[in-house]
Amino acid sequence: MQIDKTTLNDLSIFQQNEEESVFHQFNNTQTNDGKFYLQQILATPLQSITAIVDTQNTIKHLFELKDKLPTTISNGTLMVIEKFYETAINNYPTQPNAVSSFSYTLFSKTDYALSKYSLQHFINFIKGIKQVEQLLDENKSKKIMFWKQKIALLINKSTINLLATENDTTNLSSTKILHYCYFLRSQFKQDCYELIEIYCKLDAYLSIANTTNNSQFQFPNFIETQEPIIKANALYHLLLSSPIAYNVELNKEENFLFLTGANMAGKSTFIKAIGVAVYIAHLGLPVPAQNMQLSFFDGLLSNIHIVDNIFKNESYFFNEVQRIKSTVEKINDNKKWLILIDELFKGTNIQDAMKCSTTVINGLQKRKNSLFILSTHLYEIGEDLKNHINIQFKYFETNVINNELEFSYQLKNGISNDKLGYLILEKEGVVELLKK
Repeated sequence: MQIDKTTLNDLSIFQQNEEESVFHQFNNTQTNDGKFYLQQILATPLQSITAIVDTQNTIKHLFELKDKLPTTISNGTLMVIEKFYETAINNYPTQPNAVSSFSYTLFSKTDYALSKYSLQHFINFIKGIKQVEQLLDENKSKKIMFWKQKIALLINKSTINLLATENDTTNLSSTKILHYCYFLRSQFKQDCYELIEIYCKLDAYLSIANTTNNSQFQFPNFIETQEPIIKANALYHLLLSSPIAYNVELNKEENFLFLTGANMAGKSTFIKAIGVAVYIAHLGLPVPAQNMQLSFFDGLLSNIHIVDNIFKNESYFFNEVQRIKSTVEKINDNKKWLILIDELFKGTNIQDAMKCSTTVINGLQKRKNSLFILSTHLYEIGEDLKNHINIQFKYFETNVINNELEFSYQLKNGISNDKLGYLILEKEGVVELLKK
């Protein structure tokens, strides 16, 4: 799936304030590098249904193992190991004996203390990684198979097997400590870094597995088809604490959703909810829905948060036009795209916006190999679009009861002509302030 930075930003996959991001919802990582790998996972859509299913199976297997995985490996353990390799220390004796070991403890006291302390963490790490290797079932996924086989290969060394039998460094002689440390530093450094990398990747996927359990997300079902389709029940936006769930279906016969409703009625949230679900589905992740079926999409583009650029002397409207132009150029490749557009042409007057919007919609709806969701306040143009049988019309209802706004956030069939801007202005006391 193709995606650009604008769409990632529109969907809040990553945010400067991390707690407001999709990434934050999946981040239960226990290691620094695990967090880094999780960021990579969320930034890299997969390129086939086969790869998606393999990732789904990886997450499912790690969820099965989550209560069995070792507790001997912590972020602190990995940091100590990395510091051991990065710190410059006096050379160990190549073949330590009682005399050379005593000399090292005497004349390199600080280095010996660091070595002994680090060795305890190596023992914890090796024991833990061996346990991980034994727990992984290579039949579950290609990722699991690769990790299991790689771990087995990297730890298949006599000194490492011997180290795994030790419990702690308290009763080890200085000779044995220096023997182990010499091997770890001179012959095991690269192997150890590879093991740490595998463990941190496991940490990233396990973080997703924990989110799946805690949030009761479900894995979507991808359909092998040349036609675009999205069908979801009880789908909601995962960033909301009390979300409203939607049922939605788009397919080749009804590939364009024309969405209307008043300000704050829920149009933008609905569009983003679908965009986020489709995107994370293409990462192999579970989605916030009771169930979801979809085709594999070649690309996802949004037109939600357009801004002007004073440095390039580009107006808001100009950038809206450029974004639409870019979208049209991309979907002309005859591949399956999901296009999300929220409030098209806000940067010009209403008559101009109506003409521009109608032109764009009439053109986009011809592309039956892609799906479109477009929200607008310009409900007037809806009547002229009803001659297109592939456009479905939905709206979010708003009621005014005793001069108070009530939002149901329920998606209904039809077109809304609600005009509540002045009421909101009045309700917030702005009209009274202006009178004064």
